[in-house]
Order: sequence, then structure tokens, then C-alpha cells
Amino acid sequence: MADPISLSGRLALVTGASRGIGAATAKALASAGAHVVLVGRTSGALEAVEEDIHAAGGSATIAPLDLTDGESIGRLAQAVSSRWDALDLLLLNAASLGTLSGVPAIDAKEFSRVMTLNVLAQQALIAAFDPLLRKSADARVIGVTSSVAAKPRAYWGAYGASKAALEVLVSAYGQEVAKVTRIRTHILDPGATRTAMRARAYPGEDPNTVKEPAVVADAILGLVTADHPDGYRVNLGR
Repeated sequence: MADPISLSGRLALVTGASRGIGAATAKALASAGAHVVLVGRTSGALEAVEEDIHAAGGSATIAPLDLTDGESIGRLAQAVSSRWDALDLLLLNAASLGTLSGVPAIDAKEFSRVMTLNVLAQQALIAAFDPLLRKSADARVIGVTSSVAAKPRAYWGAYGASKAALEVLVSAYGQEVAKVTRIRTHILDPGATRTAMRARAYPGEDPNTVKEPAVVADAILGLVTADHPDGYRVNLGR
């Protein structure tokens, strides 16, 4: 039997950690020994994930905040740096679907909100935690994307554009730091997964026909622990 994966002594920060892929990944990372900072908007949901982690013998800290508030990201980075010397994993998972509509019908205000969370907040997270990531002996930044970023689909223009922008930001950052730090960036497309966002996008779909978030969490755990080069991508398909 293979030795269990150990992330003992490692620090991970997971956004969108209150449910779905984020919650499942936080639990997987904690079960492997990492201390996980759980970031999300809902305190109660984050506390429930934290309780599950503690009950399983892991460790976690909740950080309830609105990622669309740029100042809150800066405060979070200051709080983390005051307690830990380095950040080993930044999982950029939080995102907003918005309303699926034709490009001419995209509501400007809603599009701005989607881009603020899915793109601007992600850049702010990278910028705020770059100093801590540089102090890690083996850091990873993982951006969770969607197939519509690379293969545009009718009525998914707003969300697809935001995910395409996320991919460019993460990949460009990886190239900028690859030769001068121990930071590596990866892109993961989870494919069809049993999440609240998926249910909104496909209200008539039987959730039992798509993979559970735990499957994606295992793939992310594999990205963190395997020796993949910067820019490595994973597509889990359906």
C-alpha cells in the first residue's frame, strides 16, 4: 500500500471554502496534514466545514470575508503573515456564475460584479499573498477554471470571459515567478461537478449523474503533492 500523502507543516488558503469544491478540497488538504485557512462569505457555513475538519483530526482557521472588497483581502494577508511565515498553497476557487444570457443582453452591473469576483479579486489575492508564497519552499497557486474559458458557449459569455481572464492572470504570474521563486501555477478544470453553481446552470439535471466535489478535491491534492511543472493543467471532464 502506498504511503499516505503528508502535507504536515504546510499552510493552504482556500477560497469559496464554505461548500462544494472548496469545502471538499479544504477537508482533503486538512486530512493530509495541512493547516487550512477557510475563506468565504458565510460564517456559519465556514464554521461547519471547520468543525468537520477538527472532528477528523485536522486543523483549520476560518476567515469570513467578501472577496469583492479589496481592502478585506489586504487585511487577510496581514493577518495570515502575522501568524505564519509562508503560504504553500493558494487555491483560487471562489467564483460567481451570474445570469446566463446572450452577449447583447448581459446586464452591465451584474457583469461588473462577476468580473470583480472572478477576476479582480483573484488578482488582488495573488498580489496580497505573493510575499508569503515567495517564502515557501514549494508553493502552488491553482486557478479553478471552466471549459467555457477555452471553448466559448452560447449564453455563457460573461462567465466564460471571466474564467479566460483568470487563466491568463494565473499563467502569466507563473511565468513571471518560475525562474526566481519556488512558486508553480496550475489550472484545473473540474468539469461537471455536483455543486450549487452547477444546479443553477442546469436545473433539470439529475445531480447523481455528475461527479462529487470530493473527486475534484482528490485531483487538487494530487496537483499539490506531485512534481508537475509550472503551467501544468488538469481537465477532469465529465
